[in-house]
Amino acid sequence: MSQKKVPAWRKTAVATVALSMLAGSATGLAASAKDRDDDHGKGKVKVQYNFNFKDLNENQWAYKFIIRLVANDVFKGYVDGSFKPNNKVTRLETIISAVRMLGLGAEAEKPENVNAKLNFKDFKEFKKKFPQAAGYVKVALEHDLFSEYEKEIQGEKPASRLWASVLLVKALKLDEEAKAKMNVQLPFRDAKQIPAGSVGYVAVAIEKGLVSGYTDRTFQPNKPVTRAELSAILSKVGLQLPGQEQKDGVVQGVVQTNANGTLSVKKADNTVVNLTLNADVFVFRNGVKVAAAALQAGDQLWLRVVDGKVIFIEVTKAGQTPAPAPVTSTDVGKVNQFTLNTNGTGVATLSLSKDVNGTPTTIVYNVAANVVIEGTLAANANVVLTIENNLVTKIQVLPQ
Repeated sequence: MSQKKVPAWRKTAVATVALSMLAGSATGLAASAKDRDDDHGKGKVKVQYNFNFKDLNENQWAYKFIIRLVANDVFKGYVDGSFKPNNKVTRLETIISAVRMLGLGAEAEKPENVNAKLNFKDFKEFKKKFPQAAGYVKVALEHDLFSEYEKEIQGEKPASRLWASVLLVKALKLDEEAKAKMNVQLPFRDAKQIPAGSVGYVAVAIEKGLVSGYTDRTFQPNKPVTRAELSAILSKVGLQLPGQEQKDGVVQGVVQTNANGTLSVKKADNTVVNLTLNADVFVFRNGVKVAAAALQAGDQLWLRVVDGKVIFIEVTKAGQTPAPAPVTSTDVGKVNQFTLNTNGTGVATLSLSKDVNGTPTTIVYNVAANVVIEGTLAANANVVLTIENNLVTKIQVLPQ
């Protein structure tokens, strides 16, 4: 009995559905290259970013991290307007996210990578199910994100805390540091559940702040990672990746001025750029969403610019708050008496006599250790005092 030939359109439809499940509603990852280029190569279109998810609010612990990844074109929400932060992520989702965080999404979507043949045991089955994802796996493999011992992709398997930690330490090119820490003692009650060959990677992941243990002193290496947790880890990876300035749309620098919807930022090479803020720009300081007006000179920033406007800002290090201007005043009167400091080398206090609205008044001032005295200070001398923040900083003795 001959097999019925499957029409080409049906094969294409199956592939498209698989891709949409991978890159769209089923995973919430950023859309595929095809999804992002709606004009089919006729010209660039503006990328649309949706930051409003019906199941997210500013009070949720991972809110900043999620918004950052959406702005960085790594994640997007589901078609129903949700983000589903508590959904578990698969290994394939983690691989795609890491590749995009590295700025290699376009490379992964090149035809020669999409059509590549890889030596994983399950590649044939994987390719049938996710034909457009092979490029991401190939790029991840070329950038050493896989362990040399991995024989299968296992794309649909939930990504564990251990597996994700190893992959993302590799993304930061910290293999040598990890190998140097293979014999450290991890501070977890369940440390024996972590394979010996992964101990160094976990140690580095903790040292770099990518992951942490739980309050019960466990690491729970086999626990699946959620979308919210992956957002947090990837955000921390993104801030530590070298060459961020080379990524399209990323600016890092120090605030010079902030006025009238324009931010002046000095980059590491000392060039200053003036950036226009999007009307709905997201600004995070200390993990809390704030108004753009809260940005001040000296703040170190990580910014995402899309279509010529800043859509996301994170204060990575707050600038020094300017010291308040000193409150300066003067007073004129006659020295009643003064006391010396404990060493007998300087004036500690000065009692000034004067008339206030016809009433004899005595005021006692504390004197700064570095006070400047012009003339010879003595009882009954007429003086002009300069006072800053309630301390006498200068005593001018007037001629008798």
